[in-house]
Amino acid sequence: MVTTHIPHMLNRRFLLSHPAHFIALGAGSGLSRLAPGTAGTLWAWAVFALLQIWLTPLQMGVLIAASTLIGWWACTITAQHMGVADPGAIVWDEVIAFWLVLWLVTPTTFWGQLGAFILFRYFDAAKPEPVRWADSLFKGFGWRGGWGIIFDDLVAAFCTLLVMAIWRSL
Repeated sequence: MVTTHIPHMLNRRFLLSHPAHFIALGAGSGLSRLAPGTAGTLWAWAVFALLQIWLTPLQMGVLIAASTLIGWWACTITAQHMGVADPGAIVWDEVIAFWLVLWLVTPTTFWGQLGAFILFRYFDAAKPEPVRWADSLFKGFGWRGGWGIIFDDLVAAFCTLLVMAIWRSL
């Protein structure tokens, strides 16, 4: 179960107190008191747009893979420091999953990216099957729990890509 409240300790000081916090909280986008997952996904979209200027598609793929591994570490540490197994303020899972979606649908128009954003937020927030199944697999603290924070968002990304592929084929 994702915690919907932000603990009192969650502030700029916490964000900057450890590199894992800065990463896991999406450079502060996870501090949003209103829909931190959506704020993190919007931040991911903006950063992806900037990164596309400098990185080739291959470099972007390598960055996403490395960000997944680094994010696993950061999410694990930050959840432990917060004392919450899957806090809503951790948004790095949304960041890497949405980067993956954008990377795989590119090239597309702004409207294609917006459609991807809406679909991804639906799958991530509503957690229909199989996202709900993925969300229940890895619970708790430690490396298993850190992977669990990320895994359901990767499944939401897969569902987003599947719907977009079906839509494009029609």
